[in-house]
Amino acid sequence: MYEAIIIGAGPAGLQAALTLGRMHRRTLLLDSGEYRNATVDHAHNLLGNDGVAPADLRARGREELAAYATVEIRDTAVSSVAADPDGVRVDVDGEILRAEYLVLATGLADDLPPIPGLAEHWGRRVANCPFCHGHEFAGRPVAVLNASPHAAKLRGMLEPVASEVVVLDPARVLRVDGADEGLHLTLEDGSTLEVAGAFVAPVSRQRAPFAEQLGVAFQESGAVRVDPFGRTSVERILAAGDMAHADHFPGSMATLAAAIAAGQLAAVAIVQELAAPR
Repeated sequence: MYEAIIIGAGPAGLQAALTLGRMHRRTLLLDSGEYRNATVDHAHNLLGNDGVAPADLRARGREELAAYATVEIRDTAVSSVAADPDGVRVDVDGEILRAEYLVLATGLADDLPPIPGLAEHWGRRVANCPFCHGHEFAGRPVAVLNASPHAAKLRGMLEPVASEVVVLDPARVLRVDGADEGLHLTLEDGSTLEVAGAFVAPVSRQRAPFAEQLGVAFQESGAVRVDPFGRTSVERILAAGDMAHADHFPGSMATLAAAIAAGQLAAVAIVQELAAPR
């Protein structure tokens, strides 16, 4: 029996495993190989790793985990999970694995606006986070394809960075094509727009069904509701990364730094509870 099983080996899951490993806790990290930022070539706004390829960051994390004998990594997908009085049960290809604690770090998946050609540029010239991708378009025009009230706030954040910020209702954009220095947008009135990049507001959803299977509480945003240490409403179940957030946040924090911090805090909570008198 493991002391902790972590499902998901992005930055939150890797950090949780590292923290547990440093405290010599028997930990299993399960990696399905699916990541929200799989299409991103370079991740930014992470101290010491600004511009790193996400795949390289994950590889470095796994290399560091190899130094800790109590941490095991398996490259496999999980079929289902269930809670019981002694902890959790995790089904991996018919094998039932047990642990005292479970950390969900499976992340979110993004459903993009249904604009032809948009998905081909997602994670490169099309993004949703100005903190992670805005600077790369510095001094050039960008488009904000967003019809919600948040579009005005996004424009305000990008105006010091871009030479021009054009806000468009996604319904006005017929298609998106790559250009030499950015994107070529074809609009419904027949006009075109050349921009360095575009920012969209994808609809995010839970990538995996495990939180729902366990019956944890959710926020209105669709994220798992957690306390500041990542504890969910179900005992011994924690969640970390962009799939979860506490009440004092308006929504998920889709940044590497926030995911890493959440993974560490979830692991600290587990270590403290394991060390408490029983």
